[in-house]
Amino acid sequence: MQLNLKLAVLAAAVALAACGKKEEAAPAAAPAAAPAAAPAAEAQVIKIGHVGPTSGAIAHLGKDNENGARMAIEELNAAGLTIDGKPAKFELLAEDDAGDPKQGTAAAQKLVDAKVAGVIGHLNSGTTIPASQLYHEAGIPQISPSATNPKYTRQGYPGAFRVVADDVHLGGTLGKYAIESLKAKNVAVIDDRTAYGQGVADEFEKGVVAAGGTVVGREFTNDKATDFNAILTTLKAKKPDVVFFGGMDAVAGPMLKQMKQLGINAKFMGGDGICSSELPKLAGDGMADDQVYCAEAGGVEGEAKAGMDKFREDFKAKFGADVQVYAPYVYDSVKVMVNAMVTANSSDPVKYLPALKASNYKGVTGTIAFDEKGDIKNGALTLYTYKAGARSALAVIR
Repeated sequence: MQLNLKLAVLAAAVALAACGKKEEAAPAAAPAAAPAAAPAAEAQVIKIGHVGPTSGAIAHLGKDNENGARMAIEELNAAGLTIDGKPAKFELLAEDDAGDPKQGTAAAQKLVDAKVAGVIGHLNSGTTIPASQLYHEAGIPQISPSATNPKYTRQGYPGAFRVVADDVHLGGTLGKYAIESLKAKNVAVIDDRTAYGQGVADEFEKGVVAAGGTVVGREFTNDKATDFNAILTTLKAKKPDVVFFGGMDAVAGPMLKQMKQLGINAKFMGGDGICSSELPKLAGDGMADDQVYCAEAGGVEGEAKAGMDKFREDFKAKFGADVQVYAPYVYDSVKVMVNAMVTANSSDPVKYLPALKASNYKGVTGTIAFDEKGDIKNGALTLYTYKAGARSALAVIR
């Protein structure tokens, strides 16, 4: 009984002590974890190829084209485009074909192996046509900004496009202009035996004959020649009013110098291959005002001219050089190809090719829409002469 009482008293004391002790706070529960942010969609890299002659005699034209492509790619990346729900980053794979068909096909194979989504190029018809077979076999769409030989889009390749008028239009128009506007009666023709040079010269000759003129001589050289005295002496004896050259400005410049040295006072004509801002430098004192007439296979007029003028200003500010000829057409070619990808919501050539065929894109070079062959609809030509060492536009013809 006494033991039980002691135990009871002890238990009560313990209980009282516990009641008087400050209660410790339970550890705070860890805050609930915030939901993890969804990872940003990883950008898809879309490779676009460009091929042009960035070495050799016409490297200034190839670099002009490549810079047009770079300008478009940079603007597209800055625009933050998405394709199929993913940010799109465009990468330019630039290759040099040196204006040589064999190097052109080698460059084309490199782009095929790199699995590019599309190709802009080549500059010359002689490189564009053989390369187009490789792109066709790989199912890769190709837009040439400057190849004018009709054969390019007449091979039946569904992925081959061009954004400028072809030689049938260009050469024929120049032939008619020589007879009707320059009042020439006797015309001499020289070509460089390339696909472009011979093709445009053939069409020019047809235009001259159709307009009632006479071709008094036809000679040829090559695209790397520097001495033309023999063929020019032969033609001088035939007293031509106009000498037409089918080829590029790197050959036309020295030819003009030698015409002056031989006392040939004929007008000098050529296609878009000579119609560059570099020609006066290449010709030196061999070019007089209003002596040279040429055509660019494209052109804008009216309200559209403001957009082209701005492009030229922006281009010069960016690259420190004037546009030679086709940089704006390369720029638009890149933009129209990517616009088709965005429209189709895919960079897969099989999926965006139908959208490319159906293009109706307003660019700095005008509205780009293609016919069933892949040629531009309603293609324009711009006729130029040269005054005080600079190109001077005469007229835009459709």
